[in-house]
Amino acid sequence: MEKSKTGKYLKYAIGEIILVMIGILLALQVNNWNERRKDRIREQVILKQLQEDYQANLIQLEEKMTTRDRIIYSAMQLLKAFDQPAGVIRDSLVKELANAFHDPTYDPIENDLTSSGNLILIRNHKLKRLLSNWSSDVVGVREIETTWSNSVNGEFDLILSELGLGRDVSNSFMNDSQHLWLLDHNQESYKIEVGTSKLGAPLNEILSSRKLEGIVGSAITLNKAANLQSEALRLRILEILDLIKSELKK
Repeated sequence: MEKSKTGKYLKYAIGEIILVMIGILLALQVNNWNERRKDRIREQVILKQLQEDYQANLIQLEEKMTTRDRIIYSAMQLLKAFDQPAGVIRDSLVKELANAFHDPTYDPIENDLTSSGNLILIRNHKLKRLLSNWSSDVVGVREIETTWSNSVNGEFDLILSELGLGRDVSNSFMNDSQHLWLLDHNQESYKIEVGTSKLGAPLNEILSSRKLEGIVGSAITLNKAANLQSEALRLRILEILDLIKSELKK
């Protein structure tokens, strides 16, 4: 009888242990499910914010590309003036100079997913990789932009000073050029009548400047290169947005 009671107690104890273990496993399962649900909610919030950020990045990038296309066009017109100076109007030349020497710089919204640890919440591996590589992808555009910006704010300014065209170009820049970099594209409060200089070089001297012709050529080369890099970046943004859209539908 003692053996029978011991056996019953042992079976009862084992049963209790099994029930406790099942309870613990169920609790862990429920907790894991709840944590995954919270992660999915957090992921959706992050994806929606990323969608807004990369849509803004796309708009800004396309505006910079449009500005560079205008730079290239004006630079081509200037080279034509150098090649065929007959019939060139000085005011038109100054306007093309003002348009050709914008220095657009791309300044996208950067995500901090890696540093914040939120990148792990993104389940789509391809999207995660593209987001992780974003900063390095932007570098290719910025490097070319920096080279051109240094030329504009250094060499070009010196050439304008030598030719006495600083005031004329500034006046055209403030009143004739389109400025897509303004937050409000329709804003015209930036306009100010600087006037033209009486000390500027005559047309034939302007079109005889080797330095000016050289930097105009650089304007075409560098801005075309920046736009080629930007086009690759634009396609990358579109790919990111498509992946985000597909993940938001899940």
